[in-house]
Amino acid sequence: MNLFKLLSNNADAQTEARIQAYREIIRKEAKIGGELFGPVAAGGRREFFCLDPNTWVWHEEWTDAQGLRHSITTRYDVRSNGVLKAQDGLPYQFVGFDEAKRLYQAVKLYNKHVDMQLYGLAA
Repeated sequence: MNLFKLLSNNADAQTEARIQAYREIIRKEAKIGGELFGPVAAGGRREFFCLDPNTWVWHEEWTDAQGLRHSITTRYDVRSNGVLKAQDGLPYQFVGFDEAKRLYQAVKLYNKHVDMQLYGLAA
């Protein structure tokens, strides 16, 4: 094996390790975020997390009384001129003031809990 191939394989392994570490952090943050708004029903799943500095994701899965499985994913993109929201592949729409305010409050709560629970930082 030549030196270039050896270095390239090592760089690929390091990149993959970084990707896996990032995914694990996102999973942990999403779990903490999902617990902020009350208990998750048995068999359900709720996640709320920051994908990047301007993108927030809310995902919830649950089973209804008839045993049917449901899920919804909401993506918020924070822009300088407002907050855009898309759910399950529908087009983006600007949210109203009240929803933007609730998202802001959720983000503050998320940051506080993630900092304390995951990173051990005081709020």
